Amino acid sequence: MSNRSAWEHFPHGADVGIRGTGGSLAESFEQAALALTAVVTDPDAVAPAEEVDIACEEEDVELLFVDWLNAVIYEMTTRNMLFCRYRVDIAGNRLTATAAGEPINRQRHQPAVEPKGATYTELKVARLDDGRWLSQCIIDV
Repeated sequence: MSNRSAWEHFPHGADVGIRGTGGSLAESFEQAALALTAVVTDPDAVAPAEEVDIACEEEDVELLFVDWLNAVIYEMTTRNMLFCRYRVDIAGNRLTATAAGEPINRQRHQPAVEPKGATYTELKVARLDDGRWLSQCIIDV
C-alpha cells in the first residue's frame, strides 16, 4: 500500500459517504472498502482470520466500484462477517479480490449500523492532479 493511501467518511444527510485514495485504482478501491468497514466498526478491531474471494465485472470503472462495494456488503451480510484487509486486482473491466476478516462478535465489534448498499450518489472514480486515485460514493445505511 502506498503511504499516500487513505480512507475517510464524509457527511451526507442520513447516509454515509465513503472515500478511498491510493497510488493505484486498486488501492483506492481497497481503501474505500476499509471506509465501508469503518462505517460498522473499527477495522483495527477485526482479525484477518478468514479469507473470502470476491469478483465482479463492469464496462465502466464507476459501476465497477459500486459493484465492488455491493459485493463486499453482500459477503458481510450473508457470511455475518466483518473485513479488515482487502487485496484488489483490476485488469481491464474485471476486479478480483480477497477480503480478510472474521465473524461478527457483537460484544467485541459493537457494530454501529448495517450498510444496505452502495449508491450512485456522489459517485466518483478519478485520477487526482497529484497522480493518486480517488474512489467515493454514498452508502445507504
